[in-house]
Amino acid sequence: MKVLLINGSPKGNGNTFQALSEVARTLNAEDIETEIVSIGKQAVQGCVACGWCGRMGKCTYNDDLYYKVWRAVKDGIDGLVVGSPVYYGGPNGSLCALLDRVFYSLGQQLQYKPAASVVVCRRGGASAAFDRLNKYFTMMNMPVVSSQYWNMAYGQTPGQVKQDEEGMQTMRTLGRNMAWMIKKLNVAEDGHPQKEQSVWTNFIR
Repeated sequence: MKVLLINGSPKGNGNTFQALSEVARTLNAEDIETEIVSIGKQAVQGCVACGWCGRMGKCTYNDDLYYKVWRAVKDGIDGLVVGSPVYYGGPNGSLCALLDRVFYSLGQQLQYKPAASVVVCRRGGASAAFDRLNKYFTMMNMPVVSSQYWNMAYGQTPGQVKQDEEGMQTMRTLGRNMAWMIKKLNVAEDGHPQKEQSVWTNFIR
């Protein structure tokens, strides 16, 4: 069993990474393998709605960052955790650019896999960013994993997040809950609910 964690901060060892690492350590203690992919500081290409992925199963912009995520999903993951710092009350724009492409091109492979978001902020905006990230999961039939509180932690300079004792406990609880849900669902063996044929209702006809 394996969980992919995406670090949506340009800081490779910043507070978001450390919060995700707390989740990963807890998952590892539950005998679940983890991989953390960081978006880094390079510019991230957004989706251009070209439709290439619908025909080829992969985004036309096959950059290293996207390929790492694509490869992990294709190799088989059992859960997904997405973490982001809070920028102006929302997630990092570079992270959303990546997620738009990932979910558009790999949505079918991600369905029914437990998912969770983690946000880190200095002071405010965490709940809005948390809500924004969860929208990726809730339109892809992905069970959203909860914790003892919203999955948020506080810190400004790298390392401060570890001083947020409740935040770190929330990360550990999230890790245990995700491990529990993955093991209980056992999607690979039990399958998933029957799905109706999609119906599209447009506001302009």
